[in-house]
Amino acid sequence: MLPSPPHRPRARLGAILAALLGLVVALLPGLTGPAAAAPAAPAPAPAAEAAAAGTFRNPLNSGPDPFMTHWKGAYYLTTTQGGSIRMWRSPSLGTLPAADPVTVWTDTDPSRDRNIWAPEFYRFGERWYLYYTADDGVDDHHRLYVLESERDDPTGPYHFKAKLAPPNHADDFAIDAGILRLGGRLYLAYSGINQYQHNGINIAPMSDPYTVSGNAVAIDAAGGCPEVREGPEFLYRNGRVWMTYSTCDTGKPDYQVWMMSMPLNADPLVPGNWHQHRGAVFSRADDRGVFGPGHHAFFTSPDGTEDWIVYHAKTTSVNTYTNRTTRAQKFTWRADGTPDLGRPLAMGATQNLPSGDPGSGNYWINDDGRSSGPGGVTYTGAWNSGTGCAAQCFWSDDHWSDRAGATATFSFTGTRIVLLSVKDTGNGYAGVSVDGGPEQRVDFHHSIRVGEAVQYTSPRLAYGGHTLRVRVTGEHNSQSGASFVSVDRAEVYTN
Repeated sequence: MLPSPPHRPRARLGAILAALLGLVVALLPGLTGPAAAAPAAPAPAPAAEAAAAGTFRNPLNSGPDPFMTHWKGAYYLTTTQGGSIRMWRSPSLGTLPAADPVTVWTDTDPSRDRNIWAPEFYRFGERWYLYYTADDGVDDHHRLYVLESERDDPTGPYHFKAKLAPPNHADDFAIDAGILRLGGRLYLAYSGINQYQHNGINIAPMSDPYTVSGNAVAIDAAGGCPEVREGPEFLYRNGRVWMTYSTCDTGKPDYQVWMMSMPLNADPLVPGNWHQHRGAVFSRADDRGVFGPGHHAFFTSPDGTEDWIVYHAKTTSVNTYTNRTTRAQKFTWRADGTPDLGRPLAMGATQNLPSGDPGSGNYWINDDGRSSGPGGVTYTGAWNSGTGCAAQCFWSDDHWSDRAGATATFSFTGTRIVLLSVKDTGNGYAGVSVDGGPEQRVDFHHSIRVGEAVQYTSPRLAYGGHTLRVRVTGEHNSQSGASFVSVDRAEVYTN
């Protein structure tokens, strides 16, 4: 990575510490290998391994606009993929990042086969209905559609069922469908044209999961900015229905979640029944390196005792539509009956798995050799290290080098490993190999600096001891200003 001003002093400090460490290693009897190499981390205490089995870290997925549910022993997740709808399935939240996706829908109709966004899926009867928006390549041509499963399985297969368009907005821009279930009836809530915003909250009645049966009404939802009101989602608790939605442009760091509510026995098609709650209920946390949290959904723990939010956010304050990754965290309820979504947690913060989650056994290895499971990391060649990347890095530290031939080798026990670190404007190519096999060329460059980005995911391996080697090539693409490679943390999966 290209060191920004905060990195420069840490580079000097890192060099001093590395030299001192090298001196200590050289003086210790019985050690062999390059003097510049960092020692492998000691084996973790059994308590650390036990703790790892019941914990997880974000991100869960590299895509934005997440929707997730838990059904019959598994989590199911969708995120915006653009050209298709893909779904990830995992028995544990901890192993969801390593799950392989299933493509559940592609389209050959040129009016709706591009820019497929924000899929959500709901079970009605013994079928699943998958709602999404798509266009023909022109953003203003986004419309809402629904698929129907051919069996009682969230992964399908699906067939196209209908276009969803209220009569008073028969051919208007529409995105972000969310389904409101109230009093035995269904309602389509979505973001589309109304008198308040181009992307404003609208609600329309439905006669069944795939038929809009009346005009949409516009909801004048506050948001702290003149821009969008999108991604409506619903909670039902304490005699009220809570509608949360995202406001401001999703590219901005101030993208955030606001809330309205009404009694469960009120008519959602009467705008005056909705009560506006003041201020954002979920917003940026600069001290934790979290920007633009929003476009969320809710799910419950496997045993039904906990409420969780899944959402996307970024690690940069730059106005950008890239770097939006999927995260999850538990939320609670206040004494007055309102949901308390709390503050978004830092990327990589270790959390307890949802109650009833069978556990994953995955664990982390930090760039300094600390680990919550069996393994560590060793270095050869010249590397800088330090804490200048702060909230953009796991444990606030990382290693980086632009010296061709320098290596970082992770040793681990498991079935898969994911490498996360900083992408930056001055980063270059690394050669990544598993167990001494052929190298894969990986580009660590990004047009803006972002933290804890997924750089590489290994293929599935037989359970056992393995190595992952990251080699600095000294090369970079034409847009990069240098050839740095960053090492921050590895996430290891054991099943």
